[in-house]
Amino acid sequence: MAQVAARSADAFRQLAALYGSVPHRIAWRMLGDATEAEDVAQEALLRLWDHAARWQSGGPGVAAWLKRVAMNQCLDRLRRTKFRSDEEVPDRVDEGPLADALMDADRLADKTKMAMAALPDNQRAALVLTYFEECSNMAAADMLSMNIKAFESLLVRARQALRKALEADGILAPYTGGSA
Repeated sequence: MAQVAARSADAFRQLAALYGSVPHRIAWRMLGDATEAEDVAQEALLRLWDHAARWQSGGPGVAAWLKRVAMNQCLDRLRRTKFRSDEEVPDRVDEGPLADALMDADRLADKTKMAMAALPDNQRAALVLTYFEECSNMAAADMLSMNIKAFESLLVRARQALRKALEADGILAPYTGGSA
């Protein structure tokens, strides 16, 4: 980061190659649109370049910083306009499963994606950070500027809301146990 702060393009290219996919992954999962995800990733990397002189070593690291910036950008975009994409999910590489298995998997993915998109933004953010980005609850709470208890409560509500939506859609059998 010291080299980036000194405006070394080579150092920045190395950081972008190592961590450029981090903000893109988050944005794709939060916004569901490849073009928007690219915009968020570029903006996050641009902010890394712009703020390099203020970087403090010993902090959470470049990947964690980019995750936080990307999540904030996604939440800002979702607050400005509720964006919904009619775009199909990009095709996956054919690994040989039968067509009916692919159709069932696509149906489940679409239903889950729709259920995630219907969640409040903060609940979706909690699920994305915890389950897709594999952040600890403490790190995710920090990224969302919440205390740990409030985040854990939010995560419980998010899981319950997602389960309820998937149960209503017939994707999951009704849960009869304790809390979700």
